Amino acid sequence: INTIDEYWYWLENSFVSNIRAQQWYNGDNPQYLNGFLNDKSNRFIGWATMRQLRIKSDLCADQRVILICEDSYSFSNEETQLFQPGWTNQTVEDEVYSSSILNAFNYSTGDELDTYTYVGESGTYRGGGYVYEFRGSLSDMKTNLSTLHQLNWIDEKTRAVFIQLTLYNPSVQLLTAVTLLAEFLPTGGVFTTARFEPINFYSNSFFSFYF
Repeated sequence: INTIDEYWYWLENSFVSNIRAQQWYNGDNPQYLNGFLNDKSNRFIGWATMRQLRIKSDLCADQRVILICEDSYSFSNEETQLFQPGWTNQTVEDEVYSSSILNAFNYSTGDELDTYTYVGESGTYRGGGYVYEFRGSLSDMKTNLSTLHQLNWIDEKTRAVFIQLTLYNPSVQLLTAVTLLAEFLPTGGVFTTARFEPINFYSNSFFSFYF
């Protein structure tokens, strides 16, 4: 994944389809697998969330060259305003968009989300952000992602997108916290990393794996 468009393609065509159990290889529908991933082995604890951190736009010192400067992420230039869909301040009729879409443009603090500061490869990020929750049917989630894409939910001011989920594998009694981070650089590149933190109930051991 090297661009915003490629990230959207992965979200809409790979990720979202794999967080719901699909048909078996022989075409049979899955039974008793509500809440399971498509691997049909790991079950969600709660639901997956997608959290974005953005920067404010600042006027450049020399406006003869470029008017708006897009900088790297820092605590001091993090965007925390509440927006309407499409990152606008204009009032939008509530019935036009679902609550999931409206909430994705409202900033929540780390305390409200019960999330923590995270150290990535390109920056250190606060626990707050603009959050979309992967809840509902697969068709609803696909529709919501398409709407967020059309509304440019990820744009030139996006600096990080966290996808976080907690899974439980009943076969091996293993609980795993998963963090998929995409860092969007001011130069236009994208840097992706994954972190898996498994907890084995039998040994009470805790490990972290980075990829």
